[in-house]
Amino acid sequence: MDEYMTDVDYKWPSAAQAWLDLPADLRADMVSAGVESWREIFDGRASYNQQWRLARPPVMDRTSLRVLNSVCDRLAQLVFEACRRRARTAGELRQLLGMPAGQNRLLDEDEPLTDALLAAFRPDVLLSDGVPRVVEYNIDSSLGGALDADTTVRRFVEVYRRRGLTDGVRMEPAPSAVDTRFVAIRSGLNLTAGARVALLIDFEAEYPGLEDPERFYRKLAPVVDSAAVAGLDLVVAPVAEATQDTEGRLVVRGAPVDALFRLFVPNRVSPSPGVDALEAAVRAGTVPMWVSAAAWLIGNKQVFAWLWADADELPTADRDLIHRYVPQTWLFTPELVERAVAEQHDLVVKPSAGSAGVDVLIGRETDAEAWREALGRFAERGGFILQRHVRADNVPVEFVHIETGETVTEEVPYSIAPYLFGRQPAGACVRIGFPGSAGVLNLARGVLISGLLVTDPPPS
Repeated sequence: MDEYMTDVDYKWPSAAQAWLDLPADLRADMVSAGVESWREIFDGRASYNQQWRLARPPVMDRTSLRVLNSVCDRLAQLVFEACRRRARTAGELRQLLGMPAGQNRLLDEDEPLTDALLAAFRPDVLLSDGVPRVVEYNIDSSLGGALDADTTVRRFVEVYRRRGLTDGVRMEPAPSAVDTRFVAIRSGLNLTAGARVALLIDFEAEYPGLEDPERFYRKLAPVVDSAAVAGLDLVVAPVAEATQDTEGRLVVRGAPVDALFRLFVPNRVSPSPGVDALEAAVRAGTVPMWVSAAAWLIGNKQVFAWLWADADELPTADRDLIHRYVPQTWLFTPELVERAVAEQHDLVVKPSAGSAGVDVLIGRETDAEAWREALGRFAERGGFILQRHVRADNVPVEFVHIETGETVTEEVPYSIAPYLFGRQPAGACVRIGFPGSAGVLNLARGVLISGLLVTDPPPS
């Protein structure tokens, strides 16, 4: 991304400020448009929620988004550097993280750790008193939500344009994550125009829509179009159907491919002959993969504990960046159980290699006895972190009830997950609570997804 100084002391507005800065009559018209058009806006988008839809997208001013992207970019570099201080190869890092050999099917143990592993990342950010707090860092190519976030906010804006609501106010979708990703893929793999790239999907994974592959392929048509604009011939297929030809090349949909875009997590991919063929081709070096499976190791939550352990030895600006934007984190060991019991109200416990909110416990939302029992199990099992609880700001958001059409304004938390591909800002996936939702903001728990609507900050 363009180089500029990360503003550690930036004065963040409240999470609701950018929305409230819009004229009141315009806000009312935007909500009315969303209530009338929600079926069009959310058609085909991934959701487990069968009760509520957003009546308008989340809003952020472009200055705050620029600073947020800058903070997230620098933190990604610091995460990588924390790993490099401890390991030089993917295999060394895997061992330090306590991950079993062979669990990551596509990992080259001898691969050197280089900053090329930062080709794709998406931190999970909670706003607390308006200040972004990075609670997790997803570093990998298998970052979900890009198409749904892109599509949702662009449909909102198209509805607004049809009604003339954008005529007097500058508001637009954040940059497309889908488009920016394909530019990064072509550049990162040094592909020529027309290169045939496989997008392989694990249809045995848990994600809304995978149960109907043909419908899912139709949903991905805009992704194929976006790849074509970037000069790539994208072929979408189940990873289970991949094969190798006599020259060891990866074959997808009847022909060899020049590169692979991996949209599944390598340690959870469902076993199949296709995965075996893929692994063989990757190990033989006959197909370049975006991105290397070693990137997934860098996103391990244990690295946050390393960040905090190293912070006081870093340059002042980096130390201050970590202290302001990353909640204090420890590797959870049996020695910390009693402290975690005593400080239950202020802590969260998470699996360091987990996802989808599985085994995440928020101390203040957990019964004391259940908290103590879980801590004992997690400490014995290993592979967990403790993290200071971040109190997410509640933001007033308008919702429409699917069955009744009723409009409800509810104060809910949301998380912002900015995408950066090839170190370039690429919008964000915003996961938004809903009336009656619980604390963990995860798709599997019914949260709603949108991209960001970007506005101009008010004149100073």
